[in-house]
Formats: sequence, C-alpha cells, structure tokens
Amino acid sequence: MKMKYIMLMAAGLACSTIVKAQKPENIIAAVGSPSNPRVPISWNRYYDYTALTELCKKLAQAHPDLIKLGSMGKSFAGKDLWVMTITDHKVGNPDQKPAMYIDGNIHSNEIQGAEFALYTAWYLAEMFQQGNAAVKTLLAEKTFYIAPTINPDARDNFIHKANSAHSPRSGLLPIDNDRDGALNEDGFDDLDGDGHIVMMRRKNISGRFKADATDPRRMIMVGADEQGEYELLGQEGTDNDGDGLVNEDGEGFYDPNRDWGWNWQPNYVQSGAYKYPFSIPENRAVAEFVLKHPNIAAAQSYHNNGGMILRGPGAIEDVDTYNALDARVYDALGKKGEELLPGYRYLVVYKDMYSVFGGELDWFYGGRGIYTFSNELWTNYSLYNKTEPDNNLAQAQQYTFDKDLLMRDAFIDWHPLKHPQYGDIEVGGFKKTYSRLHPGFLLESDAHRNMAFSVYHAYHMPKLQVTELEVKDLGAGLSQVTAVVANERMIPTHSSQDIKNSIEIPDVVSLSGGTAIAAMIVNNRDLNITTEQKRDVANIKVDNIPGNAYVTVRWIVKGGTKFTVNVSSKKGGQASKTN
Repeated sequence: MKMKYIMLMAAGLACSTIVKAQKPENIIAAVGSPSNPRVPISWNRYYDYTALTELCKKLAQAHPDLIKLGSMGKSFAGKDLWVMTITDHKVGNPDQKPAMYIDGNIHSNEIQGAEFALYTAWYLAEMFQQGNAAVKTLLAEKTFYIAPTINPDARDNFIHKANSAHSPRSGLLPIDNDRDGALNEDGFDDLDGDGHIVMMRRKNISGRFKADATDPRRMIMVGADEQGEYELLGQEGTDNDGDGLVNEDGEGFYDPNRDWGWNWQPNYVQSGAYKYPFSIPENRAVAEFVLKHPNIAAAQSYHNNGGMILRGPGAIEDVDTYNALDARVYDALGKKGEELLPGYRYLVVYKDMYSVFGGELDWFYGGRGIYTFSNELWTNYSLYNKTEPDNNLAQAQQYTFDKDLLMRDAFIDWHPLKHPQYGDIEVGGFKKTYSRLHPGFLLESDAHRNMAFSVYHAYHMPKLQVTELEVKDLGAGLSQVTAVVANERMIPTHSSQDIKNSIEIPDVVSLSGGTAIAAMIVNNRDLNITTEQKRDVANIKVDNIPGNAYVTVRWIVKGGTKFTVNVSSKKGGQASKTN
C-alpha cells in the first residue's frame, strides 16, 4: 500500500511539473505562432466530424468576441455544416465588412482541407488574443467565413471505414455506378480488416513484376529478358456481384465538384455530375449561404493533391469570362502564392490540367463575381524540398521518404491471405493516409503557409476611404461638395465579371448635411468633365471602385455648411468622412 502511495505521489509530481512547464512564465514564444493558445490543438493529425465539431465549439466558446459558430444547413446524413464567422465583432457589422469564404474537404478523401481551414480560424483567433497588431487590424476591417468540411458524411467514411488513398471522392447519396440495378452494393472489401485498402499480388514466374532490390516492398516491372516474380491483381478486394470488377461501386460515386450551377453539364458530358445543378444538399447549402452574404469578395477551397494554386476557367468555353482586368488580379495573387508556398505552381484549370464543368470555383467567380482559388494541397516537392522530374524516381522517393523520415510507418508490409477467388495471395502497400495526405510533421507547416496565402488574399480585398472632402461656396446659399473615394487595396469593389453581368448592386456614395440638387461623377477633375446622375441625387451610384485607385464624385447642395459623405459597398465595406 505504501509503495502504491509513493507511486501515486511521484505521478502527481510529474504531472504538476508538466503543467508548470506550460505556464506562460515558462515559455518563450516562437515567432509567428500563438505561444499560449486558449484552445491548444495538435496539428499533426486528422480529426473526424465529431472532433472537428468539438474544436469549432471550443474555439467559439474561448473567443466569443471573435468567433460565432453557425450551421449552413445539413448534410445528406443530417450532419450540421458548420461555418465560423470570424472578425472583431466589437468593430462594425460582420456582414458589412469585406469577407473571405474558406472551405475544405469537398472531396471526401481530400481530408486535410478541413485541418487547413480550421488552422486558419484557430491562428487568427489566437494571434488576435495574443495581441498581434497585423491580425487585430485585419479582423477589424475584414470578416472570414470558414467552413472546415462541406462533405462531413464522406469524411467520416474515409476516416472510419476501409478506403484507399483515392477513395471515396463523393458523399453518401445512393448511386448505382455500374448500372447493375443495385445501389452502393460493393463498398470496399478489407480482406484483413486493417482499415486500409492496399494492393494484392500473387507469386507467378510469368508475372511482369519483381521486388526492387533496393527496397523489396516496392514492385517494379521486369525487363524484356527477365523472369518475373509476381503478378499484380489490383487493389485489395473481391468481386461481390460477379461482374468481373473489384470494389467498383463504393458508396455514392459522384463528384461534388461537378455539381455547381456554372457551365454545368450532365453526366454523359461531365463524368461525376449528379441530377442537376445543386442537386447535392451540401453544395446547395453553401450556395445559399453565399447568396445571403454579398459581402464575400474572396474565396478559397482546399483539395489535394499536387501542389497547385488553381483558378478558372474550368473549361475553354469560359475563356472569355476571365477577362484581362480580372486576370491581372488573379495573376498578382497567384504569383505571390508561389512565393509563399514552395513547390506549388499557379495554374489555370482548363489550360494546365483538364476541363471541369460545374466546378465550385467557376460558380463562385462566374456566378457571383468572387475572386476564388482552389489549392491542391501536398506536393512531392515537400519530401526532400526539391523537384524530381523523373516519374520513376519520384515514385521511389515515396519509399525512401517513408524509410528515412517516417520510420516505415506509411507502408503495410506484404503479408499472406487466402482470397476467395484468387487463392493464395499477399496484400500490402501504402496506407490510405499516405501519398495524398501530409505526414504529421509537415501538416502544420503547410497549413500555416496556405493560411498566409489566404490572409494575403483577404488583405487585398477592398479597403475604402474618403480621402478628400472639398467644399466650395458658390453663393446664393449653394455649395459644391467634391469627395474622393479611394480603394487602398488590389481587389476592386466589383470584378469585371460582376460588372458585365450586373451581379451586385452598384456602390453608393451618399451626402447628408444639406439638400442635394445635382449630382455627378467627376471623370476628369482638371478639365471639369463630369457625368450627371439625374435621379436620387443624394445617393450617387458608382459601378466600381477599382483596386489601388479612386473615384471622384460631386454634388451641388442647397443649405448647410457641415457635410458628411458615406460610402456603402456590398463587397467593399463602409467608409465615412465629415468636413
């Protein structure tokens, strides 16, 4: 009994030492990171829907003046689609500040997008609380709407059920992929019950593969004059319905990123499209949220993999949609992204990859005029911080990286199994959490860099200021009031796509303090060239306030000597000045 007491005391002292070591006075902050966060989160792992929900709630509870948690709607299985509204709620109306929307995990196996989005929310809140001046200014001026996962049903499928790194992409709507009359009938056959769908091989001297002499885990093709050792039988599984295909249906094969209402095409044109635009409930909830928040001026979605910063158009048919003025904004942001994200490339979807119809980023830009990027997270460049041009060497790096830096934790060693159709086989290969997903020690680093890119994008959303308010006495009780409204950031208050399609109402510059009897936009102040607005003269409508530029407006006013000019822009926010 005495020994047990001593052991308990020792354990208590050890715990107390650990707690004490984590007190603020025992820590020196690493620059650029929250040193004493209110919500400590480990960024070297992946969280299921329950854990993500708990973390979102903890962040909202710990930072009530910064984070408001709400639901955009329900998933097919009834899960809340959480969205955090992040801003300094003590300064201005969140829905009247220029806003950035961020989401992740639209494809269910591309799970790290949720962690990257959540990291952005956590970092902004904790650095604000720590007193970081840049973050405090950013959240005073801007709003972030962050939805960590917009496909929570299939996220949990990937995490908790047997899958490969490449499955599933979709959600859980009932689909008959092979048109045999059965819905989602096969699923994935996890022959050894380890939760990972890997590869099957069988010994065969007539096979085309052998074990790599440098790493026998790896299968390489034999030469023309060599004898083989194995035949590869494809991914782990069985043919449950006798159609000759293994694991072909999965659970609900469709592509949520082919469902959006811009250049949507049916499944026979665009593989993966569902019934009609926004027929998937999760996407419809996102679209409705965006429509209710016209202050969203920028957007970011997270996918994997390949290390790409993507913008539209998704298809060549939309090449004229992204005109030169908007392309310049995209190019400036994208090139900065390449600096912030080593190994990532700024690309145009249709030109540098393949055609996509009904994609999320095209709807955000084409349908709403919002400057939007889709980042393909994780790149093999991060393995050794260099580009490996040869595909064979790039594949070999997957094995050496696992051996040298992951202590062989990413590979399930080949082991024998009795297959109901193939007989004696072996199964083995990389886990579902390798090749497309970040290893733990690299997850936070890349999350931080992608967060910084989003912050840079958000920083350059419009910032309006009335920089000049000039009043001239015209006699007879009349005054000429001239105001200059500047946009101090790169992104205009209306994209060219917005202006071309009249997506959003014009910006409004209003005058109070006297009776406006005439109003005009000043095209050239030196030459006194103006365009008169004949109706509602107290409220001048401005089509756009360009990035890093200004507009000049003027009124002829009867009465008053003290005037106030107010600016209201859906995507540009508010500004005011009194003489």
